[in-house]
Amino acid sequence: MRFDEIAPIKPLSPEQARLKSMKDRVKRDQEAVNAERARQKIKSGQQQLAKANNIS
Repeated sequence: MRFDEIAPIKPLSPEQARLKSMKDRVKRDQEAVNAERARQKIKSGQQQLAKANNIS
């Protein structure tokens, strides 16, 4: 690929950069929430399994 075939990437305006930052933050927060839910679900399952093993 030649250099002139590559379109230059323009820097974002301050408003666009702010929006992109907010969107990225939302994505990270959603991933963190999903990960925490998964951790809690795993912990609950482990506790139920331990409880079932103790009863038997």
